[in-house]
Formats: sequence, structure tokens, C-alpha cells
Amino acid sequence: MAAKLSKTQIDRLGDRLREGSPTEPDLRLLDGYRRSFGEAYETVVRTIREQLHVELTGRPAKSTSSLIEKLHRESIRLSQVQDIAGCRVVVADVAEQEQVVVSLVSVFSGASVVDRRANPNYGYRAVHVIAQITGKLIEIQVRSLLQHSWAEFSEKCSDVVDPSIKYGGGPDVIRQALASISTGIASIEASEGEIAQAQAQDVNGKYQKSFQYLRERMLSMKKALADDLSKVISWLESQKG
Repeated sequence: MAAKLSKTQIDRLGDRLREGSPTEPDLRLLDGYRRSFGEAYETVVRTIREQLHVELTGRPAKSTSSLIEKLHRESIRLSQVQDIAGCRVVVADVAEQEQVVVSLVSVFSGASVVDRRANPNYGYRAVHVIAQITGKLIEIQVRSLLQHSWAEFSEKCSDVVDPSIKYGGGPDVIRQALASISTGIASIEASEGEIAQAQAQDVNGKYQKSFQYLRERMLSMKKALADDLSKVISWLESQKG
């Protein structure tokens, strides 16, 4: 039944959920609405795997509690929520990230792109491609490995320390650490891009050995940072409960 709700009815449902304690009938409507994204989600996942040959992870539907929290936290219409269903692609670096985004836009006609790299959301950096399948918005997150490591670290801090950390809350020291690491990752990835661009312009190959050395150094830095974040995430996991 919820899948046949009009846009106006969906938004009115969202208004009721935002303004007061949810009733049982409204919770059932919300549950039906979020489940109605399943077919569109499966289409997106199948298309990415078959046409782009890219591995991914996904979530067919955001939980009702998460949706209600989002409505309370943000001034957004329920019909405009872009991440009720979504999937994630993690790639090696920004160059591959750009290639995957271009491929996704070509595969999903009319898709929109939200680039959170230049203007990160509380330190979160990634590119989101929003595909529209039979009227349903499906979010495809495209992250570099370092961007993904940062997001996993932020998520774990939220789980263990304070759920508001993901949205700019929590202890100052953690917010500052997340911001600092995010800025550092942006700097590393920008430098990596500049090196690749300069190497491409060295048509005579005069400085190829130097560029190769720099690329190896960048890879080493990225691996060290990813390993450090992984260790901190493991430690935070051990603190749960």
C-alpha cells in the first residue's frame, strides 16, 4: 500500500513523524515505503555488477528509526531523502574514483552527482551518484580507500563514544582529530593527483624515475595511514560494551 502513496502523502507522513511521537499506523506506512525501494535497489546493484564489473556493498533500505532520526535532524521532505536505499563502491584512489563516477553517470541516465570532497560534511569526503529508478532515488557512494577508512573511523567513534560525532557533535578532541585526518587525506590525494598529472605531461620520459619514486612514496604514506586507522578502529571495537 505504501508504495502507491502520492508524493504529497509521503511528505505528510514525514511531517507527522517529525512533529510528534510516531503512531503504529504511520510506522507501518513508513516501513512499507522504505521497503518499496527494494526492486529499484536490486536494479542498481545488478546494473553496476553486470555493466561496470565493480564490486560493491549495499543496504536495500534504511531502518525506520534511522529515517525518523534523519527527519528530526534535517529539514528535508521524506520524498526527497536520497539514501533510503543505497550501495557503496570503494576504489584505490581519486583517479579511479573519477572514472567510476563518469561510468555511473553514463549508465544511469539522469543521475545527479553530489561531490563532498571540496566541501566535506563534518570531514566526510566522497562522491555520491544519485540514480533514479522508477521514481525511486538510490544513492551510490563512491569512496577512495582513504576516504573509506576515514568514514569507518568516524562511524566507529560514533558507535563507541557518541552517536552525534557523525553530525558534528561529540567531544572536541575527537572532532578535531577527525577534521585533521580528513584534511590530511585531502592533501595526500591532491598531491597524488598532481604527481600523476605532471608524470603524464613528461612526454619524453625524462623524469619518469623521479615520478615513480614519488608515487611509491605516496602509496607508502597512504598504506601507513590506512593501517593506523584500521588499528584505531580495532581498538575502538574492543572498547564496546
